[in-house]
Formats: sequence, C-alpha cells, structure tokens
Amino acid sequence: MKKLVVLTGAGISAESGIPTFRDAGGLWEGFRVEDVASPEGWQRNPELVLDFYNQRRKRALEVEPNDGHRVIAELETHFQVTVVTQNVDNLHERAGSTHVIHLHGSLFESRSTADETLIYPIAGWQLNWGDLCEKGSQLRPNIVWFGELVPRMEDAIVHAQKADVFLVVGTSLVVYPAAGLIHYVAYDVPKFVVDPKLPDVYGISNLTLVEEKASTGMKKLKNQLLALA
Repeated sequence: MKKLVVLTGAGISAESGIPTFRDAGGLWEGFRVEDVASPEGWQRNPELVLDFYNQRRKRALEVEPNDGHRVIAELETHFQVTVVTQNVDNLHERAGSTHVIHLHGSLFESRSTADETLIYPIAGWQLNWGDLCEKGSQLRPNIVWFGELVPRMEDAIVHAQKADVFLVVGTSLVVYPAAGLIHYVAYDVPKFVVDPKLPDVYGISNLTLVEEKASTGMKKLKNQLLALA
C-alpha cells in the first residue's frame, strides 16, 4: 500500500462546531491566549486553565466528525494513512482514523507537572485541581502551549519524508513548526491542499489546490486520490 500523509488544521474541526484556536481579536472564546495556553498562564491561575480546557473538552464531546474526517478515515482502505493534526480534539479517531499524530497534544489526555512522560487518559470531560499523578503532582492538560516544544514533530517529519501522497486539509500553513512539514515531502510526490482560503504555497512542486471547505473538498478529491492508490 502507498503511504498517504494528511496534515489537518483548525478548519476541519470548525465545520463540526469547534471554534478555531485564535479569532480575529487574538482571543480564544473570550480569553487571552496567553492566559489559557501558556506555561505562564498556568503558573498564574491553574484553576482558570483547567476550567477552560474542561469546557473545550465538554464541547468536543458534544459535536460529531464531519465528511472531511470521514473521507480521510475511509482512505485507510486504500492507503497506509497517517494523520498529522494540529487539532487537540478526537474527531479523527471518532471518524475511524487509526494512526493519528497530535502535534499540539490532546484534550483527552492529562500529564504530570513533575514528570512529563507520565500521561493519562481523561475519562469524561473534567480534569480538576487536586487530580494528581502517581508521584503526587498536579495533572495538567496534555496540550502543547505557546513557548513549549512540539515533541511529536520529529515523528511527523519522518512520515512526511516517506509519503507517496501528501494532503493538507483545513490549515492556513502559518503556524510553525507544523506549517513547514510540506517542505519535507519529496519533490515528485503529489501534494494536495484543501481549504476555502488557500494558503501561500509558492514554490511547492506537484501541487493541486482545492478551494473548498474540508467536507466538500474531500468528497470532491476522493476519486482523484484513489486513482493514485
């Protein structure tokens, strides 16, 4: 089977009703990003941060995957698919994708503040002050905040370098390091970008642009991708 690598961003989840990370005012649902998505914000007010992510987690459980997620999952019948997502929800998994790399972490995991290798699944939607790891330290959301390293980026680069087909869905390709992933794909590999506001991808070889939202764009593109399988 050929290897298909799919990079997804906020646009695919927005169609399901999950607000994008940063709106025009530099806020995230009324909160300054620095207050809820940075180590400094956590140090200042961890209970605010925990409540913020509890509400995001609750919302993520209320929505459903859309056709964009579903078509990507269906492609596993024809390709060896790796999804590299900038999103922290679990909509790809719920749609049926079985190999998902979460570059920015997962809403549905917590990790120890004493030992970052201690990661735990979150059952339900709440992670509270006083929830401790096995070493007795407070648990925090397993989310990559601003100013933190992206630990899964090296894995994603390896997959991009091995891709036979590379697909970008629902991302503006401006958030680094994820936006640079397309530059690791081999020159002759077919590349596709699906987004209603096409990003600047000047200089990328063997590229097809689909100016559509994720759900309709993926349905239109499916047969073209299957022809490459």
